[in-house]
Amino acid sequence: MSRVGRAPIAIPDKTSVEISGQHVAVKGPKGELSREIHPEITARVDNGSVLVERPSDQKKHRALHGLTRALIQNMVTGCSEGYVRELDIIGVGYRAEMKGKIINLLLGYSHPIYVAPPDGVTIDYAPKENRIKVSGTDKELVGMTAAKIRSLRPPEPYKGKGVRYVGEQVRTKAGKAASK
Repeated sequence: MSRVGRAPIAIPDKTSVEISGQHVAVKGPKGELSREIHPEITARVDNGSVLVERPSDQKKHRALHGLTRALIQNMVTGCSEGYVRELDIIGVGYRAEMKGKIINLLLGYSHPIYVAPPDGVTIDYAPKENRIKVSGTDKELVGMTAAKIRSLRPPEPYKGKGVRYVGEQVRTKAGKAASK
């Protein structure tokens, strides 16, 4: 059984965590994040680490305990180091262009697709590598933005063309000619 909730969250240098009631605010060199935690879960700062506690051993409280601890850990890591998701664009004629903060994707459709990143997320593009880098402090927002870009043209199973995460393995199928 997981004991995630009981592990203390170390607070790195140049990062501060303030907890007032159910409101948790984290400030660090990369930015600042805040979040409301569940009313039945308590968190406190103690000796340079954050401790999350639950009122009982009920299944609901155990689940909320681990979830709350993971959310606070993600906030601390995001404000101190940040999060990055990289995507590869694979396919003949598939490319992207940066226009200010907005990225213009050409993915084989009859029209270009424009993606504007939400506040707190930046998108960079390396044309030689055909690689998009989505970065920010909020892990959830970075992941959702990368998933949104990937969903515009997910990798297809015959040639593997499309947008994929760096390191993602795409299982390819044999085509119609190979089945004879």
